[in-house]
Amino acid sequence: MILEGMTVKGRDFIKKLKTGYGTGKWASCAMLVAAGLAINSCIEEFSPPEVTNPGVYLVVDGFLNVSGDTSQIILSHTQGVNEGRQFDRESGATITAEAENGESYAFQDMGGGLYQLPPTTLNPDLKYRLNIRRFDGREYESELVVVSKTPPIDSITYRVDEGRNAMMIYVNTHDPSNQTRFYRWNYEETYEYRMAYYSSLTRDYENKKIVSRTDNINVCWRTLASRDIKLGSTIKLSQDIVRDIPVNVVDINTNKLYFGYSILVRQYGLTREAFEYWTDLAKTTQGTGSLFDPQPSQVTGNIKAKADAKELVFGYFSAAQEQKQRIFIRETLGAYPRCMAPDTLTFDEAFNGGAVLLYYLMGPPKSGYLGTSESCADCRSQGGTTTKPAFWDR
Repeated sequence: MILEGMTVKGRDFIKKLKTGYGTGKWASCAMLVAAGLAINSCIEEFSPPEVTNPGVYLVVDGFLNVSGDTSQIILSHTQGVNEGRQFDRESGATITAEAENGESYAFQDMGGGLYQLPPTTLNPDLKYRLNIRRFDGREYESELVVVSKTPPIDSITYRVDEGRNAMMIYVNTHDPSNQTRFYRWNYEETYEYRMAYYSSLTRDYENKKIVSRTDNINVCWRTLASRDIKLGSTIKLSQDIVRDIPVNVVDINTNKLYFGYSILVRQYGLTREAFEYWTDLAKTTQGTGSLFDPQPSQVTGNIKAKADAKELVFGYFSAAQEQKQRIFIRETLGAYPRCMAPDTLTFDEAFNGGAVLLYYLMGPPKSGYLGTSESCADCRSQGGTTTKPAFWDR
């Protein structure tokens, strides 16, 4: 039997807003976007004042990792749908995880709204809550939560779906004790890519020379985190077995699979309450396209302001054991990158221009420096790094 799963698109945090056009009427497009993530578009643009000028509410994203690895919390603020600025994260807060026996564990402010708890041995049999004191003195706390046990990942498998021209990646797991039942997955994908042309020359501005390049900007690696959150439940099955739940779909046309691809899948057991929270988000974010879709609901989570219980706070704090597994895919799917022929440049054109320099060509018909655009010869222009990841297997 195959477990049914669902995807929470972009982890949108959403507040139900009155339009002011009659009691009980709600705007199908009324959304607050949180944590810097994507939002589905609506059929007809409708921006009541509450949407275009919403209040600024705290968003808490993260969980307590009791598996001896780093725990991470991100603080940010909601913003209106039409606001084009970058999402506002909040630094300067004090965050602690408190066990029910009174022990407290302090997160470190890493800057940019990111808070981390270094690898710490935590008792999985205790309950925990999150405490937040913001820079302005306001305090928040979560409910006490139990630690969700998580079984190991059995396998990560993959196969090509020719109809979609994509590589489908699946996760498999099981809990022989039949206790987990509720699951969440996310991932990080890393792929190697190369440019159409190799740059062997660079500029020495101090000595006004064109010299040999010592770094290789032809090969890069890029890592991307999942934006969709995968959920699944075996509650309706007699056994707690997960088979072939898709965690990622890699379009072959992206060429991510041509030179080398790796995916790290993380798996978390959930409590029923946490699963219901993410399920409500799924219903809200996937069904806001028309008047006939389910209307947005208020999904705020288990974190409250101490001074004002009515203050909206978005996010859900949970504690869980993290299980993870990495695989590599070496299928050479896609196509080698191509670009137009490079230009032949004089010294002045090569030195003073902005082209990426390839090598010096001796004619005929013409001698000169070959140059091309960054998008054809500098892999860093595509968002990656020339530093090979430590886990890369070749």
